[in-house]
Amino acid sequence: MKNTFLLLLLLTLMASCVSTKSTLKNVDEHALIPKLSANNTFVLTESSKDPKYGYDKDFPINVFYKNTKDENINQQRFLNALAGPNGETITYKKVETCCPFPTKNTEMGVGLLDIYEISWAGQKAPVQLYLNYFEKGALLIPVGFTLKK
Repeated sequence: MKNTFLLLLLLTLMASCVSTKSTLKNVDEHALIPKLSANNTFVLTESSKDPKYGYDKDFPINVFYKNTKDENINQQRFLNALAGPNGETITYKKVETCCPFPTKNTEMGVGLLDIYEISWAGQKAPVQLYLNYFEKGALLIPVGFTLKK
């Protein structure tokens, strides 16, 4: 109960600092909900040509969460569909929540981005991707990643 109160207080304070204009550049409310594979991952069919997609807070991967009971499930469905540049198995962990933005998809009117650190064997340094579960957008394979086989 105490943690819930602190989270609500934090979100309220952050909402007061959020601009009324979103900086997110790739929100698409008409984006189709991707199909699920037999492994419960998103079926991704296109690669992004934009090197900012997922790597820049203004171009997050918008996985949306409506119609799910767990806001993290679509982030996992997306990340579990990916592999490293040569098909390597990836590992990931959420390392931070940041970057408040206005949204109509929460009662408080503010959303946050989750930053995931992704690693694979032979990699020089982990990469970070910004994921957004409050908004919809086309789900693409980020530059530097391939599909898990």
